[in-house]
Amino acid sequence: MKKLPLSQMPALYAAMAQGGALYLPVDNAAGDAQFTRWQEGMELSRALNTVRSAKDFFFPQTENLVSFRMQGKTIEIIDPRTEGEDFVLFGVRACDARSFTILDKVFLADPVDSYYKSRREHGTVVTLACTRPEETCFCQSFGIDPADPEGDAACWLTEDALYITARTAKGEALLARLDGLLEDADPAPVEAQKAQTAAILAKLPLAQFTTRSFGGDVLMKAFDSPKWASLSEACLGCGTCTFVCPTCQCYDIRDFDTGHGIQRYRCWDSCMYSDFTKMAHGNPRTSQLERFRQRFMHKLVYFPANNDGEYGCVGCGRCLAKCPISMNIVKVAKALEGDVHE
Repeated sequence: MKKLPLSQMPALYAAMAQGGALYLPVDNAAGDAQFTRWQEGMELSRALNTVRSAKDFFFPQTENLVSFRMQGKTIEIIDPRTEGEDFVLFGVRACDARSFTILDKVFLADPVDSYYKSRREHGTVVTLACTRPEETCFCQSFGIDPADPEGDAACWLTEDALYITARTAKGEALLARLDGLLEDADPAPVEAQKAQTAAILAKLPLAQFTTRSFGGDVLMKAFDSPKWASLSEACLGCGTCTFVCPTCQCYDIRDFDTGHGIQRYRCWDSCMYSDFTKMAHGNPRTSQLERFRQRFMHKLVYFPANNDGEYGCVGCGRCLAKCPISMNIVKVAKALEGDVHE
């Protein structure tokens, strides 16, 4: 383990940025934390989490896929991809770091999504341990330790220093670049911080929340629950939950006539929308109840059934904080517990 005095943080950022772009959570004008490309003078946000997750860097909200330029009967296919720069994501929390594992299972499975793969290869993820989890946090319910996050390298901030350790070959390469700034460290302060965070986690309102009820073959019991009607009754179908979620991966692909050719692009979509997966004969889910059920069944049942028990949620708490009707995956899971056990 290595450490760096907090007074040297600007030098650390500058060194990280020498190998490519550096992004870190920075407070915007509204006071919200968002990942921003680092420039001299920028300071790390002290907010627990960014409003939008770090998913954007590997699976952006909008993305050009291919262009077609037509001249007579000749069609030229143009690959618009330009991303070739290595970059570092600094300050990623444990929940978002686990979300990359979930997205990998989707985009790196055959057939591999080459757009996502390229970004993953160029990106180095440096995580930051949580010290003050909020009441909306429940990542520990999914086996995530916010005090000991995953990532290519992991960091801990104490009152006077930053502690950092490498987790992967990418992390080792990053620390080698920073070697002149870092010094060997006794991990005792980090272990003490982990213990303090664990004590806070044990007192959180959702500390006892568990998804064990959804293990095994509960598909039809959960699907046929009569509670979906009351749970979905107030849903606005706004899609906010899907757009702040670090693990949602649905997208739509469309073609746009530029006047000089065709631009094919993809953008995030939401299973909560009435036109989601709309086909020639219409939408296979014609009611908000069906769309609502699809979202939570995917997170709690479908995804773990097809991915060795790994759930499609990381407990970041964004849906708890942002849903305008205060509906979220915790309320749904608790409501269905009795039905799936009967």
